Amino acid sequence: MNSNAYSFEFFPPKTAEGMATLRDARAELAKFNPEFFSVTFGAGGSTRDRTMETVLDIQQQGLAAAPHISCISSSKEEIRALLQAYQASGIKRLVALRGDLPSGEVSAGDFRYASELVAFIRAETGQHFHIEVAAYPEFHPEAKSPAADVLNLKRKMDAGANSAITQYFYNADAYFHFIDQCAAAGINAPIVPGIMPIYNITQLARFSNVCGAEIPRWLRLRLEEYGDDMASLRAFGIDVVTDLCETLRVFGAPSLHFYTLNRAGVIANIIGNLPD
Repeated sequence: MNSNAYSFEFFPPKTAEGMATLRDARAELAKFNPEFFSVTFGAGGSTRDRTMETVLDIQQQGLAAAPHISCISSSKEEIRALLQAYQASGIKRLVALRGDLPSGEVSAGDFRYASELVAFIRAETGQHFHIEVAAYPEFHPEAKSPAADVLNLKRKMDAGANSAITQYFYNADAYFHFIDQCAAAGINAPIVPGIMPIYNITQLARFSNVCGAEIPRWLRLRLEEYGDDMASLRAFGIDVVTDLCETLRVFGAPSLHFYTLNRAGVIANIIGNLPD
């Protein structure tokens, strides 16, 4: 991987207007020659068709696309059909996740863990796909312990994953300590930091409460201090995330993966601030 490389995550739009917005964002971010654009997959497969539609739309523009595949609430037959469709379409990379149970869902499907999904993809498709999995520098909210979480990542790698993308974080030391723990556990595959731009404190706090990512106290207080002054908050957020990205690159992060929320402007500013 190239330490000056980027990848970007999108979610499947629900409307024609949303698709047009996404295409504009994609066009702007394509200028940075990303390794790939990933496309998320809703809880319980709720966006399966729109995920594939978005992935194929990206690919038709001559860009590399990587669909997320979530195994929760899915049968082996459903996943097999999805893999066959992506293979037939020339997709070469997947992001394999356990996923979350949607509210009210009863059936967990044929897979309990992402490691089982990775093993199934390898059994079905050999080495056709480059498989990305998720990693958690500040540890998965359901993990029994930090050590157990690292071992869970190792199970995914041992099952055939090629590399990992982390949950977002704002404390670079959490990432570097996690990398050290992974190395000690025998994980040598690239672990790419996930980067979340800062748009507003309410949204960020909601995301963080769900996924377990920490907003450092100093950062939360500074963001709250801006109140309704969104322009100043975003300018400050750009500076904070630029500094984080620069630190990660200087100390050896293999590349940077941005959670775009289907927007490009703030990310383009961050990348533009980074030294070549």
